[in-house]
Amino acid sequence: MKAQSQRQLRAGELVRRAVSDIIREGRVHDPHVNTAAVTITEARTSPDLRHATVYVDLLGGGDRNAVAEALNHASGFIQRELGKQIELKFTPKLRFAVDDRIEDVAQVDAVLDRPKVKRDLDDEGED
Repeated sequence: MKAQSQRQLRAGELVRRAVSDIIREGRVHDPHVNTAAVTITEARTSPDLRHATVYVDLLGGGDRNAVAEALNHASGFIQRELGKQIELKFTPKLRFAVDDRIEDVAQVDAVLDRPKVKRDLDDEGED
């Protein structure tokens, strides 16, 4: 994956904060969204800033896929609200996706905690 430009990073952060506010303020009228502690972890924009993928996670667990699906269903509304809040030439078309990075980190930690792996890592440090 190509690194994002400074312009994309700034636009992504604007989108992330604005979408977080829209959800936190309860403007998305969907029970999957309103009854969950939704966290917007990142928003990645396309190079032309016309599209953004917004990554979501849930604090305290729950059905993250159902929340992402509900947000995708409401993406037109969220995009209109976003256009009122941010100043970009174009309001990006939004796509919501589950952020799996936290699970990936937990899996790596679990592997590193295995006794055999710990022993192998300790052996490398003795050379």
